[in-house]
Order: sequence, then structure tokens, then C-alpha cells
Amino acid sequence: MALYLKAADVLEKVEGKRGAVKTLVYESKFENVKQLFALVSETHKYSSILEEIIESTKLLKQTKLRIHLAKVLVHDLLIGKGLKCGGSFKVVMMKHRCRLEAELARMKIKRKVSRNQDLLPAGVQQSPGDQLPRYVRVNTLKTTVDDAIDYLKREGFNYLGQANRIGDLILKDKHFVMDMHLSDVLVFSPKTHFHDHFLYKAGHFILQDKASCLPAYLLNPRPGCHVIDACAAPGNKTSHLAAIMHNKGKVFAFDLDAKRMSTMSTLLLRAGVTCQQLANQDFLKVDPDGPLYKDVECILLDPSCSGSGMVCLPGNDSSDQKKSRSRLASLALFQKHCLNHAMRFPSVQRLVYSTCSIHTQENEEVVAECLQKNPGFRLVPVLPQWPERGLEPLKQCLRASTSKTYTHGFFVALLARRSKEETQNQEQVIEIINPRPEVPSVDITDDIEEKTVTAATEEPSISDEEMVGTEDQSVPSVVGHSDIMVTKKKRKRRKKVIEIINPRPEVPSVDITDDIEEKTVTAATEEPSISDEEMVETEDQSASVEGHSDIMVTKKKRKRRKKKKPTKVE
Repeated sequence: MALYLKAADVLEKVEGKRGAVKTLVYESKFENVKQLFALVSETHKYSSILEEIIESTKLLKQTKLRIHLAKVLVHDLLIGKGLKCGGSFKVVMMKHRCRLEAELARMKIKRKVSRNQDLLPAGVQQSPGDQLPRYVRVNTLKTTVDDAIDYLKREGFNYLGQANRIGDLILKDKHFVMDMHLSDVLVFSPKTHFHDHFLYKAGHFILQDKASCLPAYLLNPRPGCHVIDACAAPGNKTSHLAAIMHNKGKVFAFDLDAKRMSTMSTLLLRAGVTCQQLANQDFLKVDPDGPLYKDVECILLDPSCSGSGMVCLPGNDSSDQKKSRSRLASLALFQKHCLNHAMRFPSVQRLVYSTCSIHTQENEEVVAECLQKNPGFRLVPVLPQWPERGLEPLKQCLRASTSKTYTHGFFVALLARRSKEETQNQEQVIEIINPRPEVPSVDITDDIEEKTVTAATEEPSISDEEMVGTEDQSVPSVVGHSDIMVTKKKRKRRKKVIEIINPRPEVPSVDITDDIEEKTVTAATEEPSISDEEMVETEDQSASVEGHSDIMVTKKKRKRRKKKKPTKVE
């Protein structure tokens, strides 16, 4: 009964992409590890078939079982060697046995197959993860590579030396070699198990895929420096960093998951790491300018990703990838935030970005966009002999795959801060490629004088408003320039130019006194035809105009002049 409960818990974590089957099984600390591993692995393989049978028979509704517990029970009842338990679980399953077996038979007839394994998809029948070599990283904090090789020889393993080409990693039986790229990594045949081995339990061996060893190896922090492992759990890369630094310096390890941090603490203790400083904290909330991180020189960033490169995890076929576009977009956005945040640390000189994903959206596109926003960093070419490179134009990056490197799918990029000279040269290159447009210097005074001469020699053919518009159109491109400021004197000079071009019409000066006297003499010799009040009004209007330079003649005066024609005085 305990076997099925524990298998259901591990299966739930595996299908939730929280780790590989083997790792989760050994972390469960179940007594019979091999029995648990076999049950979880086989149930996981037939997961889609079992789920279809459970849904067709409505088993969950009738038994109140959890889906993952129902899967492991149905597997052993129909596909395995029978139930290995008694009690209530066996009673429930035997009650529904006939319906479950009938549904399995109906499924075989429908798909025209006779064996249970023929029900599996073609890609699941032979998983590529079963064909990958077993990689073991020697923990140099506790032993040396030579001592580990000697120990294995005494146990009956056959050492073939260091591999020279990728084909040398295909091994059988108890043969093993040293990797051609990473000297602290040993390679064994696919079905070699070390979870129960003394060297693993003592922390001398770290069971880690070769591709997963690349980030710390490429970052290569010097002993004594300060390093950040941004998304550290479960801790294999953190222990690798500590080994490269010989436990000298400080490794700040961050992770938001408290349970994973607890597992990581146990792993680091077993590996003999003493230079770590663990923090159950979100890396994005860490202050780059904080006094604790002012000396951080190197950062290893392996953020959460889709896990599409892990062949041991489910859901990596093309149909699942099409359904997860929105999830990929959100993951890529998170990864960009993390990488941009890592570049903000003032003293960082080297930075590694890695994912266990095969999607360009999480790999090259993230790096390219962050480099564009942070021109102070550049890509560093690494491992020129590596068989698989990043996609164009980021050939400096590394990719890994089951077919070309015999590892899980992986992506790694090494970035370095530019020196002051490199930054200046980069700016000069940008200026050469995209030069700034030169603005010709214009002498506004000469331009205005030239227009003045032209306007004085020619008759004006445009109005004042048109001339002002012409002036405004000919100068603003120069006036707006930061190097030329038009002063008040130049504005006044412009107004004078307008007055010269279109002078105001002159109003003829009229002698009011003569006009009044003439009207008085005429009125004295003739009989008055207007009243005294009208005459007084005329005199008052004339007197009010006398003090102004401009004379406005009213309508009454114009009419009066037409009616009264002056007679000669004898």
C-alpha cells in the first residue's frame, strides 16, 4: 500500500515537470528504490493510455481515487504483474477489474494491435533518454579524477582513456572514458546505475548530465571571487562552482522554492561545499547596488524554462509545443527580466545564461534582445571544437542535443563586460555605420541683408502676411539648431526688413485751420442754411481732430461738402 502511495506522489511530480524520474525516486528515500523506480517509470510511459481507460470507465467518480494513484493501480492490474498490495485498494480495483479489462481489449481492437506496448506512440516506445550515456562529474572538493578512476578499476570497470571524438561516448557493459571537453566528467554506458554506489552517497560523484556541467565550466570563476547562482536549486551547478573555486570566495545562491532550497542544502552538505550563502529569495528582488553584492564578478543564470530539452520529461512532442505558445512567451519575458537584471550588477565581468530548452524564443532571442539593451556587454566565443553551435547570427553560443552531442537538449551563452576601449570603439563603429547628419552653419545677418537689398530694388509682389510666412519658413531650420540663437536685435532687424519691403501708406497732412477759415468766410457772405447747433457740432468735431496726427473725416462732413459749394467773395 505504501508503494502505491509513494509512486503516486513521485508520478505527480514527474508529470508536473518538477524533475527527472530517477532523481525524484532517489530523493523520496523509499526503502525499495528499484521497485519504486520500475513502477513509476512504466506508469509514466503508459500514462496517456491509462488516463484514457480511467476516463472511459469513470473510475474516479466511482472510487474517489486521485488520478495519479488510480494510474499506478490500473497499471499493475492491467499491464504489470498484478497488484502488490492488499486491503482497501485491492478490494476496490478487483471490483472494477472486468470493466477495466474490457476497455483495454476494446482499445486494442480499435487500433488493430495485439500487444500492450503497441498502444504506445512511436516516440515513446524507444525513448532517446534510454540511449544517452551515463555522465558522472567527479567532485574535486572530496577526491581527484585519478583516484576515482583507480577506485572504479578495482571494482571491475574498464577504463579506455580520454575520448577523442563524439563516437567514443557510445559504450557498453562496464567500459568508461574521460570526456574530451570536460576533464572532470566520466562517461559510462546508458544503463550504468550509481545511485546506490558508495562514491555517490559519499559525495565524491555528482550525477549530472554533461550539458548541465557547461555553465559553471565556461564561467570559470577564479578562487576567492564572489559569484551569484541566480536560480540555484537543486544545487548541482552551485557545487560545481564551489569546486572550481576550491571553496575559496563566496557563492550567493538564490531560489524561490523553499522545498528545493532544503534539498539543495542537503546536496551541498554531502558535496562538502562551505563557501555558499543560501537565500530563499526571488533573484529579481535582489538589489544590484546593495553593499553585499558590490564585489560580485561572475553570475550564473539558469532560469526557469520549458524543459523542452529534457528527454526524460513528458510533453516535448510537437503537438504539445503548439499548445504552449503563450507559456513560452511568458517564460521568455521572465528570462529577459532576469538577464537584464543580472547585467545591472556594477562589478560583474562575466555572465553565463543557460536553459534546458530547445526553443529559439527562450535562447537566442533572449540573448539578442538583452545585448541590444545592454551594449556594454558582448558575446564570448567558447569551445570552438563543440559540434553544435547557436543559431545565426549568434554562433558564439553553444547548443546541445541527443543526436549531435549525446546529451539532453541545452543552450549556453557566455557574456563579458566590454572594456572602456572596446566601448569607445563600439561607439565609433556605430557612428561610422550611421553618421549623424551635418547641419550647415548659416549666417542669419547676411541672409537678412540679402533679402533687404532684393526687396528694396524690386517692387513688392506679396502681402505682409505672405512675406512674414516666407521669413518664418526660411529661418526656422537654422533658428531651431542648438548652435544658433537668434537675439532680440536680430528680431528687431527682421521687423525693420518687413517695414522696408512693405511700408505703411502715408496719410496726407491736412491743414484744419485753413479749411475752417474758408468755411467761415463762405458762411458769412451767404445766408445760413444750417442751424447754429449744427455749426457748433462741426467746430467741436474739427477741434477734437486737431490734436491727432491722423484725420478721420466723418460721413456728415463729406455730405456737407457736396451740398455746400463755396461762392466767390466780392
